[in-house]
Amino acid sequence: MGFAVDRLVFGPDDVDLSRSPLAGHFDAETYVLGAFNPGLTRLANGNLLMLVRVAEALRTPIFDGHVHCIRWAAGKYALDAWPLDLCDTADPRKFMVRGGKWRVMALTSLSWLLPVELTPDGLEVVAAHYDRAVAPAGDYQCYGVEDARISRVGERWLMTSCSVSPERHSTTLYSSDNGLDWTFEDIVLDHQNKDMLIFEGRIDGQYWAQTRPLGDFYFAYPPGSEWRAGPSINLATSPDALHWKPHRAPGIRPHADTVATARIGGGTPPILTDAGWLTLWHGVEPKEIVGIYRTYWSLLDRDDPARVVRTDHAPLLEANPDLTRPLEDKLYVRDVVFTTGIADAGDHYVVASGEADLACRITHIPKAAFGLGGSARTI
Repeated sequence: MGFAVDRLVFGPDDVDLSRSPLAGHFDAETYVLGAFNPGLTRLANGNLLMLVRVAEALRTPIFDGHVHCIRWAAGKYALDAWPLDLCDTADPRKFMVRGGKWRVMALTSLSWLLPVELTPDGLEVVAAHYDRAVAPAGDYQCYGVEDARISRVGERWLMTSCSVSPERHSTTLYSSDNGLDWTFEDIVLDHQNKDMLIFEGRIDGQYWAQTRPLGDFYFAYPPGSEWRAGPSINLATSPDALHWKPHRAPGIRPHADTVATARIGGGTPPILTDAGWLTLWHGVEPKEIVGIYRTYWSLLDRDDPARVVRTDHAPLLEANPDLTRPLEDKLYVRDVVFTTGIADAGDHYVVASGEADLACRITHIPKAAFGLGGSARTI
């Protein structure tokens, strides 16, 4: 589906690494592997704010017979060296450490979050707030902070992120009273969960969230089921946004009749409309190492988000090679659009995505595309 306003607004060349949290910590050149997967919210001044994941990588990770990675420890950043013959470096985003009975990996980059303020339509950069960057601050995120998702609940902004370390692959929560200055709250999910999205509003006084826990295997649905076993979108509730209980009923699950959504996960924080909670999510079709990522949407019942009111099996967004053609020399994955933020703009939504794990894409999507009209509701 094509949209009249659909462009890249921020990418690797727009990041000033001299102002990076990593600057000056070690004697090795770095570059921006990607500036992508932005959380999105509207500030009190009407401008939009993206919290951009900056994946900062070593320019030459392999030397002296070792592959190197960046790690935070005790307030500084250092390099670790792994013998090359122990590692599989086929994926440019990471390397696998061989020899164990389970998969062990390290990243070729360390991610931090850069607040980037945009004009109200999301199409022009107003300022990049390096002084408000969100960077590792504990052992539980020594390999980086990734993939911010921002929700405004009442007068408070909440941001979830994925914190990466050998200790745990956890979800961490930050809060803000202005959408720009972020305070670390705590670890809120202590397992691999890449896509925790807090609903922008409470239901019967409870916070709700979509989650996507990962595992090494999944139990099969019975033959003839409409569902496919695999990663899916679950639900959880909380009295305070810190302590979360899994909801008994499942959320959105992959359909058995298509491989385009063989693996799914949350995209944008659900927002309330007259027809229910609108949620944009990603489906992944297996292909080569990474797969094909597309964006889909569903409307969930406003009182029972486990019930899907309406959905569309056709993709809302697909990767757009025309957008990344000027960045062809920087591409390392293709066929990937990963939608991570949404903001109401009257008769349309401003939707933020990561394009090709490389840059930030802004798309204006008319509400009519979802069978909606008017402004988003608040509760």
